[in-house]
Amino acid sequence: MTIPMSELNAVASTSVEAGVDVEAHVSGHANARATNGEPFSVIADVRISSDIVVDVDVCVDFFGNDADTPFHTRFISQDGWDLCWLPKGEYRVRWNTPRLALALGANRACVRVFGRVDGVTQMLAVQNIAFVGPTSETPTPQSAMAVMWEIDSLGATPTIESLAWRQGYKSWFFQHFDHASRTAIEYICGDSPLMRGRVLDVGCGDGVTDLGIALRYAPKELIGIDPFRGFERLPQILADNNLGHLSIPKNLKFMAEDGNALPFADNSFDALISWGSIEHMAGGYDRALSEMRRVLKPDGLLFIAPGLFYSNIGHHLGEFSAEPYFHLTHTHDEVRDIVFNSEPNFMDRSGLFAKREEYWQWYNELNKITVTKLDEELRALGFEPWRAALRCEPLVEYKAGMFEHRICDLAPNELYSSWYIRK
Repeated sequence: MTIPMSELNAVASTSVEAGVDVEAHVSGHANARATNGEPFSVIADVRISSDIVVDVDVCVDFFGNDADTPFHTRFISQDGWDLCWLPKGEYRVRWNTPRLALALGANRACVRVFGRVDGVTQMLAVQNIAFVGPTSETPTPQSAMAVMWEIDSLGATPTIESLAWRQGYKSWFFQHFDHASRTAIEYICGDSPLMRGRVLDVGCGDGVTDLGIALRYAPKELIGIDPFRGFERLPQILADNNLGHLSIPKNLKFMAEDGNALPFADNSFDALISWGSIEHMAGGYDRALSEMRRVLKPDGLLFIAPGLFYSNIGHHLGEFSAEPYFHLTHTHDEVRDIVFNSEPNFMDRSGLFAKREEYWQWYNELNKITVTKLDEELRALGFEPWRAALRCEPLVEYKAGMFEHRICDLAPNELYSSWYIRK
């Protein structure tokens, strides 16, 4: 059954300022008259005025007969939508239910828009929408309210389907901007206040993860260092992902420095991040770990996620072969032949496609890190483990070339861990 929609302007669109340069507005409409047991929709048009709003959520509250307490509340995040971020633009959010349970007479829907600002989730905009409910029917039990949400962009705003988070783990940008920043700060570091202080990222690469951290958690200062200046590609990466208008936050800066010789005073950082970096430090990473210890304040926090050489992805050569553990089951010359003579299937790395010679160089420079070895090395430096998580292969099938390696070295694909430094 199709019920005509009626625009309701009894309550003007209201915006609530929350932090610097973050603003949203919402207006909406609903069925002019609702009948219990029939389809019903609330539609809200949301305008994002700032460059970006991260970790967005939308809520609809229902009130009956001028009540102050809602009889039904539903967030879009409760129904499978994770709106990691929305760029500047206009959007239409639709709340649908096939069967409605409302109070008799006057009703009110309240649409609220939330986002993370200055490291805290805040309400950015609110809109009240009045409509008339049933006049004499017996209300349908609230449990009958199955809900479906829709969100679409309007006008020239990038389509929802084109945003990296909508593409999920197929998108390199989502993996680093959204998944990595949330995993490091919230999951492994427990949303520690230390990550809101002065933070150093050793081996920041293209800077995408640091940008995600700076926008979501608002550290006092975040410095990303990488001697290869991958962060110089960040503006182009943003442009390729519908964020070309986004300015780098003032609390984030990048430097072309070496992790083996950090140009910072002793005890100068509250927290330190190292994700996918120490395995690439040519000649070993012992000096880098010592430098990390030196610049961390006493009881400072370290997040570290190294590449694990003996894992199924430890070779960093996935573009050239999908054969499990091929870097262990083939000779060095055979691996070289795979790199130089196979047809590569380039992964989405936000537009970065290196030469075969570079892949081969990086492979030969890899440090052969294992979970057990790194655990021992960090403890020897005075680090105390806090949280750790492993992502492992569902099954390891041993073949020639693998028998000498321990299960605990082959099974884990990724290690995420956080450590306090006791000094």
